[in-house]
Amino acid sequence: MPRLQLSNELEKLHKDLLKLGIMAEEAILDAIKSLKDKDVALAERIIKGDKAINNLEEEIEDKCIKLIATQQPMAIDLREICSILRLIADLERMADHAVDIAKITIKLSGEKYMKSLIDIPRMADLATDMVRKALDAFVKKDIQLAKDTWALDEIVDDIYKQIYRELLTYMMEDPKKITQSTYFLFICSHIERIADYAKNVCEKVVYIQTGDYWMK
Repeated sequence: MPRLQLSNELEKLHKDLLKLGIMAEEAILDAIKSLKDKDVALAERIIKGDKAINNLEEEIEDKCIKLIATQQPMAIDLREICSILRLIADLERMADHAVDIAKITIKLSGEKYMKSLIDIPRMADLATDMVRKALDAFVKKDIQLAKDTWALDEIVDDIYKQIYRELLTYMMEDPKKITQSTYFLFICSHIERIADYAKNVCEKVVYIQTGDYWMK
């Protein structure tokens, strides 16, 4: 395949990747909104919408495999296509975490929350911002942006630890709050995993450009 044509095919893959990223990001944000508003209808739409995300992941995977099989790209192009294959799996898993949060929303919809939700949405906003910036770094091949985004995970982890300590205190002081606190901890765990997947995207940016899997 001529270099120009290969570049065009990679550009199409980038567009598909960004589309998948936007869908995953919207699912995460909607999941947190449904949680805050106790919006069961929105939570159910997130669950039903997961099929479209899965279908797009499969379409991109098929395109990547066909490109490798028929054109045999070399060096940096091959690393990029292989990285896209792994990234779409990570994005699909992010959306799965959004679905899990939506399912918890449905379970908690009939309960009064023990407190206003402030830190969980803040943690989710930061995680989705990491996803957005990581994908931007991937498309632009911006190693510095990838490293800066990678560093944001420390803030996500700090918020998680803060929420964990707070919820643990609630559970110790009032056993009646154990179940709801546990669900909130599950939600935080899902968000923390989303941020970890965003780190994976950042790692792939460095890998494509340098062949090194680890951040420096």
